[in-house]
Amino acid sequence: MRFRSRTPLAVVAAALLLLAVGCGEDKAGSTPEATGTAAKLVPCPVTESKPPVSNGLPDISLPCLGDGPDVRLADLRGPLLINVWAQWCGPCREEAPYLAELRKKAAGKVQLFGVDYLDPRRELAVKFAAEEGLEYPHLVDSEKQLQRPLRIGGPPLTAFVDAKGAVVYVHRSVFTSQQQLDDLVREKLGVSW
Repeated sequence: MRFRSRTPLAVVAAALLLLAVGCGEDKAGSTPEATGTAAKLVPCPVTESKPPVSNGLPDISLPCLGDGPDVRLADLRGPLLINVWAQWCGPCREEAPYLAELRKKAAGKVQLFGVDYLDPRRELAVKFAAEEGLEYPHLVDSEKQLQRPLRIGGPPLTAFVDAKGAVVYVHRSVFTSQQQLDDLVREKLGVSW
């Protein structure tokens, strides 16, 4: 026995179209929840255009994870730490409290920028940075633009940049203590507090 549906084909097609639109691919970080959390992050600053320097950060621009404009890395000068991380990276989570504490202790003496690297879940990256108290600007490198210039094997990685904009040291592993991080800042950037 065969049943015939009384629902017109046009109604079924319209319902499927609405369902497809409602379930479409969401742009990472564009949900109201992620956008609201992104507003809790420190906005990225407008940087003054400067010529690239020898041994400096690469001449690329990365979008801000929170609010604010794209940032051209070659414009940045130190003393500065660029910390490459991802929310899925266990060691990045381990060292996050040390970076948050450094930001508090060395405020006004050392700048920090985070770079969310190869992270497929922008909303989780925003949540991680906010929950860990990483109160400094964060950029997004979802296309591995920093991989070659900084020779990134994977996160975490931290570049130390001097006042002239030169990368003077790259730490290619997790910080294991606050003392280790503080000592490297003093040794590599000549900054104490």
